[in-house]
Amino acid sequence: MEGAAMSTATLSRQMPKTYPQLVRMMAPRTIRDDVELDSVTEIVDRLAVLHHCTKDQADYLETLSTLIAAYENARHQIDVSHLGPLETLKFLLQEHGLSGSDLGRILGQRQLGPAILRGERQLSKTHIMKLAGHFRVSPSVFLE
Repeated sequence: MEGAAMSTATLSRQMPKTYPQLVRMMAPRTIRDDVELDSVTEIVDRLAVLHHCTKDQADYLETLSTLIAAYENARHQIDVSHLGPLETLKFLLQEHGLSGSDLGRILGQRQLGPAILRGERQLSKTHIMKLAGHFRVSPSVFLE
């Protein structure tokens, strides 16, 4: 576990902190193919594991998540309109073969995943953006 924490800390130091720096790394633009999707998803995943995002990092994460959702909605739309946010999350976890602990790791706090799945904790805006980026869906699928 210590190695994972060190990796996250190293990753945090390597990730640009300001929006202009992030844009220089990769300018947000419409995603046109799966290669571009993979590149954007890699950055979203790197941002999603940060425990303390700057406001600019959070804004950039939200922007990239929105671009991913638009691409995925246009090409690989899953109908979850009949499901609530928690049921949608459970469906996505099942489809990807992930557990509550995996959910916690995605959100940056291992014990948080099972608590959300039991209905003891609610998803925050930051959680929703991380999940949207990770699962490549619109953040709206996690809203009531």
